[in-house]
Amino acid sequence: MDTEFIATAIKSNFPQAIIDSSTFRNELTLTIKKEFIVQVARFLKEDKELHFNFLSDLCGVDRVETDGIFEVVYHLYSIDKNHRVRLKVPIPSNELSIPTVTNVWKTANWHERETYDMFGIKFTGHPDLRKILTPEDFEGYPLRKDYPIDGRQPPALYDTYRKGKE
Repeated sequence: MDTEFIATAIKSNFPQAIIDSSTFRNELTLTIKKEFIVQVARFLKEDKELHFNFLSDLCGVDRVETDGIFEVVYHLYSIDKNHRVRLKVPIPSNELSIPTVTNVWKTANWHERETYDMFGIKFTGHPDLRKILTPEDFEGYPLRKDYPIDGRQPPALYDTYRKGKE
């Protein structure tokens, strides 16, 4: 299946949801409005011709300095159809929330928790949105560009991060 077919299927079903599309090295990238992410995700998974049954990755991108936004990026793959698509969803830096897709792909659970932990992006409706990689009292979001380079944490966490080091 070519990328043009995939793009046409999505654009014809959700014309108001698409902000932009591009193809690079035969891989389609669609930029989607955040209020449509669950509908588009469900369509991509349940449509018999597209059948994107595997969310291979979901991550955040900090573009606040250049564009004033964060992005959530979804990498989808159809195991039986052997095709891919990338969805990008811009999120204004002053409204850091987006609906969860855990009801579409169960694997989104841990990906969304990691994105929340690293960027502070909240996934509304997530069944268990809590930190997954850092301790609960860890301050800040380590993958944001405004996170301090020295990564200083409160003295209470010294034992956690310097265990076994002098």
